[in-house]
Amino acid sequence: MPGTTAIEWTNKTWNPVTGCTKVSPGCDHCYAERLTNRFGRDFTQVSLHPNRLDAPLHWREPSYIFVNSMSDLFHPRVPYTFVDQVFAVIRQCPQHTFQILTKRPSRMRRYPGLWPANAWAGISIESQDYAWRADILRKVPAAVRFLSIEPLIGPIASLDLQGIHWVIVGGESGPGHRPLDINWVRTLRDQSVSEHVAFFFKQWGGLTPKSGGRELDGRTWDEMPRGLAIPTPETPRLVPAFAVS
Repeated sequence: MPGTTAIEWTNKTWNPVTGCTKVSPGCDHCYAERLTNRFGRDFTQVSLHPNRLDAPLHWREPSYIFVNSMSDLFHPRVPYTFVDQVFAVIRQCPQHTFQILTKRPSRMRRYPGLWPANAWAGISIESQDYAWRADILRKVPAAVRFLSIEPLIGPIASLDLQGIHWVIVGGESGPGHRPLDINWVRTLRDQSVSEHVAFFFKQWGGLTPKSGGRELDGRTWDEMPRGLAIPTPETPRLVPAFAVS
């Protein structure tokens, strides 16, 4: 089905933009680049797709929707006027929660418009060298702010979680994947638990995303902000994102 995904922390993907360029070591083995290149396309060609903007309007079941799994909405080649159009669609879909993830927090922070109540703001961190991105994220006026620490390629001993609602951690997958040290994960889990920040462990990684499984110290960690849960056919309803602050 259009938009469906195997990503554990969301239900659907929506790609009104495709293509990206690398900004830090976490991009080295980008899955989106591999997939794009497999089809003979140039991943560095950032393209806008206005014809895809209305897709969420046709999804009736309340869902978490990962915006631009194949790109970055705040890439410098994406004009803020197009971000305005994306946000306009998000506002028309209050039954959904939209998860927007970037490696360019400064451009996200400088966005001059208002954030929709049902749009979450996230940034990627791969090592201590990039923990500063969280400092900029704290200034984004979103209902929920989250960190995607995937692929985690080095220890993060100092991370300020003030103003952060959700931490996702995962190892790298695919050819050339870099190993994930269990102690790096435990440090982030323990900090999240102690500071009452929802913690989600996505994967150990390996040749495929499922290679190493998802268990950490004998259990899976599927926490969502403020007790929200990924909806399933048995529990499809979401608490509106505007109720979360």
